[in-house]
Amino acid sequence: MGCRPAARESLAARIAKLNEAATVELTAPGSADLLGDVLAANPADVHRFVDEHLAPPPEVTSVECLFATSPYTEGSRWRLGSLDPAQLSALGRRQGGAPDAEASASAPGEVDRALLDALAHDGRLGRATLAQRLDVSAATVRRRLGRLTRSGTVAFRCDVAPELTGLPVAVTFRGRAPVRDVNILHRTLATLHGCRLVAAVTGTSTVLATYWLPGIGSVQQHETAMAARLDALEITDRIIGARTVKRTGHLLDRAGRRVGTRPVRSLVAPWWRTVVTKRFRR
Repeated sequence: MGCRPAARESLAARIAKLNEAATVELTAPGSADLLGDVLAANPADVHRFVDEHLAPPPEVTSVECLFATSPYTEGSRWRLGSLDPAQLSALGRRQGGAPDAEASASAPGEVDRALLDALAHDGRLGRATLAQRLDVSAATVRRRLGRLTRSGTVAFRCDVAPELTGLPVAVTFRGRAPVRDVNILHRTLATLHGCRLVAAVTGTSTVLATYWLPGIGSVQQHETAMAARLDALEITDRIIGARTVKRTGHLLDRAGRRVGTRPVRSLVAPWWRTVVTKRFRR
């Protein structure tokens, strides 16, 4: 989406309040004005979101949508490097391993939705507190949360304000590669330091990858590493993030600390599989 420079802040704040918008990021001047991740049940909902919320404002001049056809890696897999291999292995066992197809078969019910809403506001709530808030037993909370976790509907992640991670620079690379190579490329892209997202996407690009880096010089270093290891990949754009206004439903201040919550409400199966990355362009 393109917009007038003076409208960037107000537009980002307004989009962040929308329940469909999972993440909203202001970017440094370049090919994009804003980046946003939108969760939707189907393409029709995406078009409706664009028509109703993005197209009408006079400050918006253009919109580009990239559909993530295969999100290979996302924020729940990001690691700061503070845990040793044994601790990471133990954490993986507690999370339940790979998604369970049988658990994925049924759509979230009313109790599940209430449980997800409570955790979206505070992911540290214990079972007893959740049971009290939902007026159900602790056993019900344990059973429902276990099923949601096994199905892949719930994923555990820990985000940290950039100033505390030592990784203040966010960069999103867009690239092209032959379709036959895309499924292989992600394995290498995901191993590069600071990887937050790797996805196959539609549009003029076929690959999208986001990294958190220690400095602006690391952008070129990462691109050099990509070129050395991935002959089939052509980088077509580098978008530097200036500030994240909203991340996975949480509203952030200029330092990247949470100041509020506006959780995503699109809990229509398979809402969590359909990820639309919107590019707000000049």
